[in-house]
Amino acid sequence: MNRIKKWTRNFMLVIAIAAVGMIGLMIFLWSRGEAPQIDPYAHVKKYEPALHSELTRYGLEQQTDVLLALMYQESQGKGGDPMQASESAGLSPNTITDPKQSIRQGVRHFHNVYIYGKKKHVDMATIIQAYNMGPGYIDFVAAHGQKHSEELARQYSAIQVKKAPNVYKCGDDQGNFRYPYCYGDFSYTTKILQVEPKIKGEL
Repeated sequence: MNRIKKWTRNFMLVIAIAAVGMIGLMIFLWSRGEAPQIDPYAHVKKYEPALHSELTRYGLEQQTDVLLALMYQESQGKGGDPMQASESAGLSPNTITDPKQSIRQGVRHFHNVYIYGKKKHVDMATIIQAYNMGPGYIDFVAAHGQKHSEELARQYSAIQVKKAPNVYKCGDDQGNFRYPYCYGDFSYTTKILQVEPKIKGEL
């Protein structure tokens, strides 16, 4: 029994020394600016093969980086509906709980707005914004110069809010950055285009 207690005590001592050593190493690395970097896009990048495969079905595999950025903006790659695609399927938010189904529906939605955007001769930025605001935004931009801008997105949002003010009200939070443009996110495309090259550089 004493031998077991002694072995256990020695084992715990070794663990404690190792833990202290690891902490010391981390402090040393931090002080030299060499601490291990946490990849903010890790949750998203694990879905890159699935997104690429699904996009290939539509001949849109070249848009993989864009879809990764969309996913990051929507959910940071977390949860059962990482593409936040439930509403595009006519369902309530987060009804989809299977990432594979989310990717299928998200890519289908992107394909639809992509094809419609090309038909209307709008720019890629408009197509990206339409993932968030729906195909109606494509019609709006097509009638206002065919090029997306945050100002146009605000105008379109204001029109939709006016149609359903009790629905699109930013959770009654006037401190919300979107207020009073509470339909969609008028800065959506800007965010996607900022994130896309960062994710691409990490792949």
